[in-house]
Amino acid sequence: MSFFSQRFIDDLRAQANIVQVIQEYVPLKRTGGTYKGLCPFHSEKTPSFSVNPDRGFFYCFGCHAGGDVFKFLELQEKLGFQDVVRLLAQKLGVPIPEETDSDDGRRDAALREGLLKVHESAAAFFRDQLAGPSGARARRYLADRGIETQTIDRLGFGYAPGGPDALKRRLAGAGFTDALLLESGLVLRRDNGELIDRFRHRVMVPIARETGSVIAFGGRALDADQVPKYLNSPETPIYTKGRTLYGLNVTRASIKELGYAVLVEGYFDFAQVFQAGSAPVVASCGTALTPQQMQLLRRFTTKVVLSYDADLAGQGAAARSCELLVAEGFDVNVAVLDAGQDPDTLIRRHGPEAYRQKLRNSRPYLEYLLDQAAGSVDLGHDEGRRVFLGKMLAVAARIPDSAARDQFGDRIAHKARITEEVVQAEIRKAAVGRRTELTARELPTFGELKSAEKGLIWALMHRPAEGFEALRGLEAADLDTLSGRDVFEAAQGLGGAQEFSPSSLLQRLSTVNAQLVASIAATPTPLAPALDCARAIQRLRCERERAAIQREIDRLQELGAGQHGQEIDRLWHRKKNLLHRIEELT
Repeated sequence: MSFFSQRFIDDLRAQANIVQVIQEYVPLKRTGGTYKGLCPFHSEKTPSFSVNPDRGFFYCFGCHAGGDVFKFLELQEKLGFQDVVRLLAQKLGVPIPEETDSDDGRRDAALREGLLKVHESAAAFFRDQLAGPSGARARRYLADRGIETQTIDRLGFGYAPGGPDALKRRLAGAGFTDALLLESGLVLRRDNGELIDRFRHRVMVPIARETGSVIAFGGRALDADQVPKYLNSPETPIYTKGRTLYGLNVTRASIKELGYAVLVEGYFDFAQVFQAGSAPVVASCGTALTPQQMQLLRRFTTKVVLSYDADLAGQGAAARSCELLVAEGFDVNVAVLDAGQDPDTLIRRHGPEAYRQKLRNSRPYLEYLLDQAAGSVDLGHDEGRRVFLGKMLAVAARIPDSAARDQFGDRIAHKARITEEVVQAEIRKAAVGRRTELTARELPTFGELKSAEKGLIWALMHRPAEGFEALRGLEAADLDTLSGRDVFEAAQGLGGAQEFSPSSLLQRLSTVNAQLVASIAATPTPLAPALDCARAIQRLRCERERAAIQREIDRLQELGAGQHGQEIDRLWHRKKNLLHRIEELT
């Protein structure tokens, strides 16, 4: 895969007329300073799709799709970013560079090519070791776990010998330099300067790009006293854990053909499901999905079944993955296994058909979540219903499809025994204003974007100098708990108003945040002056700190004011200073 320099990408974006590109797919009609048409990403009769040529972004007020010219082509053509860059270059007649123009770019390209060759050689070495005499223990381990020879070969499993530098000697003998081996993470340098293998006496699992190139490894310990049980490659110029889905290289065709993917947790869960032919499967390897992984998966399907045990299905990485997938517009089901089981153990103990039955019985995640939330509170009391509604509105605010959102509202109303009209009205508020609480208190929650945040985002997109001046006045603590924190931090990372462009910001955001920014930027007039918005954000921080101090004062007074008098006086002084600061910011 070619890697394009940022300069080439920026130049390409600058040359592209987003209106002309989109008009190849969508008829557009000029309306003032923007163009409108029927959205290509959902069915509609009244145009809600808007393109802003001056700012270089599109946005749909119906399905909330939005982004720059690259994002449009990604969604329309269902391609990855590198392929979209090639496609746009071809449309514009721009020569595609074989390598970047700068010396640094050429060095980076050479390094990546060298790292790919190192990993290819290492994978071959590990496979040879597994097949040889030294791999007998590893072969027994795989056999005990029910992994067949055909699966071992297809997935490229191998064995790292127990000696200190067997791999290092093989790779050095093949002509790879010590510097490249250290950069690959396959070799470590001891304090005495000696180079040793990172992986020793482990079953080796190659991790590949969706195209099949090996870019990293996972190693499973063979001895009980080996720690850690699983050892993974570090991140390198060719490997970022949050951008890789294990096994996609061997299942992407079946995922695309069948129209869905089953998401499991680990290497051996994947191996058992793949071997059994139970479903098109990928593995997250124990972490919550990242926006980059979701975009990678979206190229092949928008339907996902999460397969975790009962303890993990509603919390931790699994819950975060579900929430993000729903927010990104995926159709998500949950196949809940019995406590203590995972796909690996279920298939080994009860056979592939038992696992297929679990998949057939999978439930839509939103239904599962409703039942979980309803079971955690007493819906017979007002407080229980308020807590339940608060939780569910936070979920509803993140469902991008309006029909699915309305259907979810009906289920909320049924569970809480509240009229559908009331719930739907609150969901509409949540969907438009990202408000996710029923009380009037300004507590920040996920999905809620305050007016001050919207105003500052609008300024960053339309009046960058004014926006960045306001943003520079905010500290990291001011951004804590804000729903727009990721947007502001991404903007700060771009350097300043002179280096900033709306497209460069949108490119660095998740799909959900890019859509949110595009929707705010589509507003024709400013919501408020940027500096006023920044002051409001600072005031919110002071209010949060004041409330926290008051709670601590109340707690100490309940314990006894006589015993904690000095601490209470100190807190009162801090509270008084904060009140003065709040007045200054008002």
